[in-house]
Amino acid sequence: MIYDAAIIGAGVIGSMIARELSMLDIRVCLIEAKDDVASGASRANSGIVHAGYDAKPGSFKAKFNVLGCAMMKQTTDELGVPFENCGSLVVAFNKQDELALAELKRRGDANGVPTQILTGAQAREIDPMLSEKITSALYAKSAGIVCPFSLTIAASENAIANGVKLYLNSEVTDIARKDGVYEIAAGERDISARIIVNAAGLYSDEISKMAGAEQFIIKPRKGEYIVFDKEMKARTNNVIFRAPTKLGKGVLLAPTVYRNMLAGPTAQNIEDKQDKATSPDGLKKVLNSVIEYVPSIERGKAITVFAGLRAKSPTHDFIIGASQSADNFVNVAGIESPGLSSAPAIAQHVKDLLVSLGLSDKKDPSATRKREPIEVFANATLERKKQMIASDKNYANIVCRCEYVTEAEIIESIRRGARTVDGVKFRAAAGTGRCHGGFCMPRVMDILARELSKDYSEIQKSGKGSRVLTGKTKEAL
Repeated sequence: MIYDAAIIGAGVIGSMIARELSMLDIRVCLIEAKDDVASGASRANSGIVHAGYDAKPGSFKAKFNVLGCAMMKQTTDELGVPFENCGSLVVAFNKQDELALAELKRRGDANGVPTQILTGAQAREIDPMLSEKITSALYAKSAGIVCPFSLTIAASENAIANGVKLYLNSEVTDIARKDGVYEIAAGERDISARIIVNAAGLYSDEISKMAGAEQFIIKPRKGEYIVFDKEMKARTNNVIFRAPTKLGKGVLLAPTVYRNMLAGPTAQNIEDKQDKATSPDGLKKVLNSVIEYVPSIERGKAITVFAGLRAKSPTHDFIIGASQSADNFVNVAGIESPGLSSAPAIAQHVKDLLVSLGLSDKKDPSATRKREPIEVFANATLERKKQMIASDKNYANIVCRCEYVTEAEIIESIRRGARTVDGVKFRAAAGTGRCHGGFCMPRVMDILARELSKDYSEIQKSGKGSRVLTGKTKEAL
């Protein structure tokens, strides 16, 4: 088979593009090097839907951020993904910070983003937990929060339901073109496509070079995060940023759609595209920064830490466009913040760009933009819980005590594509609570082994090379 379009990279950008293309009557595939979608930056970021006041006017970042933010509510409604339009505050502690806020407001005005400068007292009326030392704040009502990996998973599920073929464990190692068709060596597969969309994140520079397209360098920038327990009393209503400096936006404090509080990220330029290690110094910086905004934060309520990598572009802007040196090859690269916020708008833009390159714009009458989420037992009413248990006895088996996740939900996550412990975690939330799978992981592994007809010892935590069990500790006598 020759695909009309092949998308390389199943992060939020690649998955959203696949979803848009799935609305057309064409053949599309989505190629991912790892064992699951959302395995890179889309799995480990802050989940902020930025309002769009920060990006330089006239840039791709400004254009797509503003459009994407406006589209996010409808997009998440269609995909059954939690989203909250909570707003954001950029806080100032001194005159220099206040000058930075004034510049952000000027940018916001130029980008068409409504913002408001508040006094410190007005900011504390909106968010009472804020420090008394805050002198003013920039308020953007249109900002929000979303779950980044849930959005990616949902978009890919929607695309697959509409006929897109997903190839996992398919690292692209070679691209050649013959008679107007690209031949893509991807893992153990050879995939043919007339058009390639390069959405390979940190590796998009390598993919572009491989195809004979533009040469640029993508550098990883590491950000470390802290997640706080849902029961922490020091909660904010909005996303809280510090006024930016020459070093960047700084560390934020934000609620998540799952009711935890999240702090981060740091910003460290590194060379290793696999380095996701956290550090004592980095986490200390995160904690000290957010305590400056909200002094009542309880250090002991931190329940986990993680690090993510952003794809830093040499142009300081998104690299989006048809190649000038490789026909029918489109780069969608350097998608760092506000990439998540921009994803719906970037996807529409890329679809239109591919149509301008000759891709058919004929609609697929059977395609749908709707995707039904996994029903969350913990959120159901008592009456609905009784109905769910009556329809499937596995709803009566609570596997994850922290998040109240049932066996039925775990089985459904496997049916939808989970093949690892983390695959279940990111689809059904088992293991996301304060014990982080300390109680439920063995049971999740047991269900995975049973449903996938595998030996218990074969179950991986997050993909190749991440076995939880490596052998027996004691041979039976």
